[in-house]
Amino acid sequence: MCQVMEERPRMILFKNDKTQNRFVKGGLRRTSFTLIELMIVLVILGLLGAIVGPQFLGKVEKAERQSAKTQIDLLSSSVKDYYLDVNEYPPNLKALVKNPGNEKWDGPYLDPPKLPEDPWDEPYKYKKDVTVQGRHLDFDIVSYGADNSPGGEGKNEDIHRISLDDN
Repeated sequence: MCQVMEERPRMILFKNDKTQNRFVKGGLRRTSFTLIELMIVLVILGLLGAIVGPQFLGKVEKAERQSAKTQIDLLSSSVKDYYLDVNEYPPNLKALVKNPGNEKWDGPYLDPPKLPEDPWDEPYKYKKDVTVQGRHLDFDIVSYGADNSPGGEGKNEDIHRISLDDN
């Protein structure tokens, strides 16, 4: 016995070349989006970007500042190691990777022997015998922040070695 399967007819009732709309199986099927639908999607994406963007940027700024603090801490330790070997503070940070002519020098004091730049691609500033935030220091290492000029607030605030000390 042969069963005859009933074939359903396609129900394309109307096709308009301008809108590409079709009636298929009793419903309207569109093959493109309307301008309003696209605008709604763009507005939603814009709102999401406005909410998420500043939070992400805040994290980036915080990470840059933390990176600078960590590198300053590393450089400070290297300066102290230099002092233990030579019995004086280095004349500049380059003396941590290249002997400035002192026979007691036992460096390089950084591994790898290369001076890091701050997160804003500027060299760290090194000063001997300075007063920072009302405290006298034998040396200070500072990053001037995103604007690379002394002072500032927020992302432009200076990052000093003193802020790393417990005292």
